[in-house]
Amino acid sequence: MSLPPLPPQPAGVAWPTAAWPEGPLPAGADRAGIDRLLDFAFSPASLDTMGHTHALVVIQHGRLVLERYDAAHGPDMTYPSWSKAKSITHALVGIAVGDGKLDISAPADVPEWSKPGDPRAAITLDLLLRMSSGLAFVEVYTPEDPSDVIAMLFGEGKDDVAGYAAAKPLAHAPGSFWSYSSGTSNIVSRTLARAVGAVGTDFEAFMRRRLFDPIGMTSAIPKFDAAGTFIGSSFCFCTARDFARFGLLYLRGGVWDGRRILPEGWVDYARTQTWQQPNDDGDYGAHWWLGLAGPGSFSANGYDGQYTVVIPDLDMVVVRHGQSPETTKEARVAWIADLVSCFRR
Repeated sequence: MSLPPLPPQPAGVAWPTAAWPEGPLPAGADRAGIDRLLDFAFSPASLDTMGHTHALVVIQHGRLVLERYDAAHGPDMTYPSWSKAKSITHALVGIAVGDGKLDISAPADVPEWSKPGDPRAAITLDLLLRMSSGLAFVEVYTPEDPSDVIAMLFGEGKDDVAGYAAAKPLAHAPGSFWSYSSGTSNIVSRTLARAVGAVGTDFEAFMRRRLFDPIGMTSAIPKFDAAGTFIGSSFCFCTARDFARFGLLYLRGGVWDGRRILPEGWVDYARTQTWQQPNDDGDYGAHWWLGLAGPGSFSANGYDGQYTVVIPDLDMVVVRHGQSPETTKEARVAWIADLVSCFRR
């Protein structure tokens, strides 16, 4: 299936490195429908169905066209990424690939898999980015259930998140089974750090110099474990507007104000579907989800209802933050899709 084209920044619209250019809703938008959806999402009536909505930012044609916050939040507050950090990790890997320091087709540089005969040595960086490593990892978020992700982030694995995940055995042959895993992303993060020769504060300086600063993501606060690994599965706090900047970078194919940040084709790699067995989670690319807001859309999704959604055919980015239990997932995803559909008139 061919990918929809990624639109360029419109002529005469400034890049939002320092501030977002603002614009009105397009004349053809369903304004009554948009108002109805926003009024519901930011009202107590929505709590049982989609949880708390804290922030909404909509960018279209490079301009900020819609923004709303609840009474306790605002544009200067930082919001948790949770698993949206996985897509930031994808961008950082792309930068190293462009520098010639990583090859996604080569076996990943993971010391725990280096002994002769270890079947995990066949796992490539591509398989890790596509959640197809075959490693055993239980990704559930309820403390009463056995959970590798909770143990990794908050329990026995928290001081060395990549080491915890890399120690897991194979449950399936590499490439034969898709399974969403935050442990996978932290293995990727450490592999990237080894490739660029930086950990801890040095790695954070790399993040800022090569990704955050060039696109104006000044609010970004990445978190690291005691081993100095960026917890690329889960922890990078930003304002909603800065998450929108990150979405715009992908909407523009990795180019920002005439400067190529991500290598040619890296965004297309992110939005090319991975083979998956039938599953209830949805379609996946490479550390990005696919199709949340219609065919061709792709998104960074995080626990508790965090989203950065890129919609190429509308030249749009939608950022939503909140505190929404897992039981509300279907309703909040439908709400985002309904909001986007209001711009399709």
